[in-house]
Amino acid sequence: MEINRRSGKLLLGLWVVAAILVVKLFYIQIIDSRYKQDASNNSMIYDVIYPPRGIIYDRNGEILVGNKVCYDILVTPREVGPFDTLSLAAVLGVEPDFIRERMAYYRTYRRKIGFQTLPFVKQLPAETYNKFAELRYAFPGFRGQVRTIREYPFNAGGNLLGYVSEVDAAFLKKHPDEYRSGDYAGRTGLEAAREEELRGSKGYHILLRDNRGRIQSRYKGGEEDRAAVPGHDIVTTIDAPLQQYGQRLMEGKRGSLIAIEPATGEILTMVSSPGIDVDVLTEIGKHYEALVQDKNRPMFNRTVQASYPPGSVFKLINGLIGLQEGVLKPEYQYPCSKGYAYAKNHKLGCHNHRSPLNLEEAVMMSCNAYFCYVLKNLLENPAYKNTGEAFDRWRDYVLSFGFGHPLGTDVPSELGGNVPTSKFYDRHYGKGRWKFSNIVSLSIGQGEIGATPLQIANLAAIVANRGFFYTPHIVKDSDGVRIDDKFRERHYTLVDTTHFHKVIGGMWRAVNGGPGSGGTATAAAVPGLDICGKTGTAQNPHGADNSVFICFAPREHPRIAVVGYVENAGWGGSYAAPIASLLVERYLTGTIREERKPLEQRMMQTRFIP
Repeated sequence: MEINRRSGKLLLGLWVVAAILVVKLFYIQIIDSRYKQDASNNSMIYDVIYPPRGIIYDRNGEILVGNKVCYDILVTPREVGPFDTLSLAAVLGVEPDFIRERMAYYRTYRRKIGFQTLPFVKQLPAETYNKFAELRYAFPGFRGQVRTIREYPFNAGGNLLGYVSEVDAAFLKKHPDEYRSGDYAGRTGLEAAREEELRGSKGYHILLRDNRGRIQSRYKGGEEDRAAVPGHDIVTTIDAPLQQYGQRLMEGKRGSLIAIEPATGEILTMVSSPGIDVDVLTEIGKHYEALVQDKNRPMFNRTVQASYPPGSVFKLINGLIGLQEGVLKPEYQYPCSKGYAYAKNHKLGCHNHRSPLNLEEAVMMSCNAYFCYVLKNLLENPAYKNTGEAFDRWRDYVLSFGFGHPLGTDVPSELGGNVPTSKFYDRHYGKGRWKFSNIVSLSIGQGEIGATPLQIANLAAIVANRGFFYTPHIVKDSDGVRIDDKFRERHYTLVDTTHFHKVIGGMWRAVNGGPGSGGTATAAAVPGLDICGKTGTAQNPHGADNSVFICFAPREHPRIAVVGYVENAGWGGSYAAPIASLLVERYLTGTIREERKPLEQRMMQTRFIP
């Protein structure tokens, strides 16, 4: 009996074990697909087909960024047979030691690598690949893979366009589903901002191999292969020849030059200087460290990332706010004795000119004292309970001109500048213990206010449009790419449109002269173009003053609005005004008048930085 009980228990145990094994095998083979996938992965090769990135065009159909074919050499270490190292090195144009080191690495990590196919040499030109293709039979385990890299027919807009490079571990961590090691992606500029449209989608051929790793055939005759889908083309608002011309004008200078079409908000030119030459973009990896360490910061896009005092161009806003608030009328005259005394032994200086002046003359001559009176009247307006309340209303007006916050452009990495609040001054001086004399520098666009060159260019477009703007942008509608509807919306300032002509007259006279004397920007005058402009000289605590100029042309039905901002170049009429006017002339006429050629040459030859 004891033996029978033991035999029964043993038999029962065997049945339990058998049942567990059957259930486990059923789960592995039928329910859990991981093992089947692993087996399939060992027998299948996915030969990736990389799509060409979308082409980037300028507004007139010129190619700013195109593609050219190159080849990667791939290696499957498990398939590598005996080969001549010196011969392969000569064909690929690499050092023999490079090949020896890579093969030693593969042998060390043979188990981990398995049947993986890995990049060996990247971005070979066609002529080098053709040499390899002729001798491929001599290098078992090595093969080529076609892909495209960027090329740049125009040396225009390196900072704006951005660059494409191989993704790194940090990028892969953020985008685990869309990218794999060895893929390329846009990393800065337009390439990064429009990566989703530009990149396209990868395809592949599925190939079968035997247990020795040799390729045998196409999987299911190619039925499950997937074709690569090219990226969408992008049409920009940039005028390539004008962009190139603007870059030449800004060579050797630190600053920005921006042109906008006022009627649409489309950016025609966007120069950040010094910038990145497009030749560098094709091999950014070789130049990256040098660019980062360059003290002139060529990778820094000053047009949307630098915050500067706007200087005297800001007087236009103060004048317009004064008109809207009723504390200023165009005929009001204010005196100037080489400046404005705002406190005992404190004077905000001004250049020598006739006095007193009305509004139009004050804009023409860029009188500091005049606009001190204007801001004083705004902050001491009896319609408000105190200075803080009046200041908050003033700030609302300034924000409506696009200052103090990002404009919402499609230019990557846009910052918003700064417009101080009454609470800021409350913290600094004590609540109710500050007044106009504490913030007098805001009268002339100095002090705690900061703006990007794009915001200042947008001010030129606002005045050109008599009170409204379209959000500046660099991409146009095209096949497969649609811009956001926000770029078609008009944004009106809080100043009534009827007031703008009252400052435009002064801007016209600043450039073209008028009764009494010439204005501050006569170097920008071009007969027949009716350029209207305003100079600015922005104080710089780190060196010489910055030269600023905004303008638009023609006076009626403007086609272009421009800002020139040149660091450490002195007063606005010296460099910013001539540079901006040359850009306007080139755009509107296609050339530069013979009598202005010496001015053009001087602007191009002047260097403020090495």
